[in-house]
Amino acid sequence: MTDFKDDIKARIAKMNDNSPLQHAALTFLQASTGPQYSYNFHWQDRPIIQYPQDIMAMQELIWEVRPDLIIETGIAHGGSLIFSASILALLDMCEAIEAGQTMDPSKSKRKVIGVDIDIREHNRVAIEAHPMASRIQMIQGSSIDKDIFAQVQKAAEGYERVLVCLDSNHTHDHVRAELELYAPMTSKGSYCVVFDTLIEDMPADEYPNRSWGPGNNPKTAVWDYLKTHPEFEIDKSIAGKLLITVAHDGFLKRTG
Repeated sequence: MTDFKDDIKARIAKMNDNSPLQHAALTFLQASTGPQYSYNFHWQDRPIIQYPQDIMAMQELIWEVRPDLIIETGIAHGGSLIFSASILALLDMCEAIEAGQTMDPSKSKRKVIGVDIDIREHNRVAIEAHPMASRIQMIQGSSIDKDIFAQVQKAAEGYERVLVCLDSNHTHDHVRAELELYAPMTSKGSYCVVFDTLIEDMPADEYPNRSWGPGNNPKTAVWDYLKTHPEFEIDKSIAGKLLITVAHDGFLKRTG
């Protein structure tokens, strides 16, 4: 496995120097957003609205970090919450097998907190009816509202390994505010993943009915946040191997 992982690093380095491949990946990303390519996928029967490559990357990160808690801003149809909860359930099962024990889901501490300014009733009902519901806590309100954040902090008490995903309002100011609040909750060695940094690399007229666009988006917020937060660094290797991802420069690893 060590040789296999070393081979991956070498391949990523070659891909990063492969201009035609880089261009093809960006071309596909730019061409696929209009047709809403990412809306075609489900996780355990709930729309996840993510590119398959990013779903795979998150599975790898969760397995690597083995968090007790995942905090997500942005819920939509709940597919991402259910995905995270199901991978946490797999972690519990595998750790129980490794320890020669029988897994008791009722005793698991691991959970997912989801925050959204508008949790539609039909989505809430579907999420609460899902088999993974016992691992999910939803909080309705703006992720940057001080009272909502206080609820998240309260729900996160006692958790040591925390992974954060930011995927709500995509304006610079909103994501910048989210980073100030939620990134510090990321445990050392874990990740704060900022989605839709891709907006910076899209045509200027791609989002005519949105308040974000090139120059005003999650990537610009990440770049600004990192100027004063050396405890985080961009893990370039993740987007480097994915090529097709909405989170270039968005996989922030906490190193300090």
